[in-house]
Amino acid sequence: MELNENIRALRVKSGLNQVELASQLNVSKQCISNWENDNVLPSIEMLVKLADFFRVTTDALLGRSNREMLDVSGLTPEQSAHISLLIKDLCSTNNKQRD
Repeated sequence: MELNENIRALRVKSGLNQVELASQLNVSKQCISNWENDNVLPSIEMLVKLADFFRVTTDALLGRSNREMLDVSGLTPEQSAHISLLIKDLCSTNNKQRD
């Protein structure tokens, strides 16, 4: 998917309309509309802000990857390590089921 489609899909997935997303990002509704209609590209700073807001990588936002980020900044290093192991186990299980 293209950037404009990804912005729209992430907004809809988050249950936000254009006005609500604009308010969250401190931009106008017209900005969101222009991005989603592929009339204007967001600035690099706004790409980072969008990625952080939707908790995806900038690569995912740009359609270069479908990886999602998890914010573990409020966890202890031990808790973060446990989450990491859980994710690896789940991915391993999914890969085995596909084979």
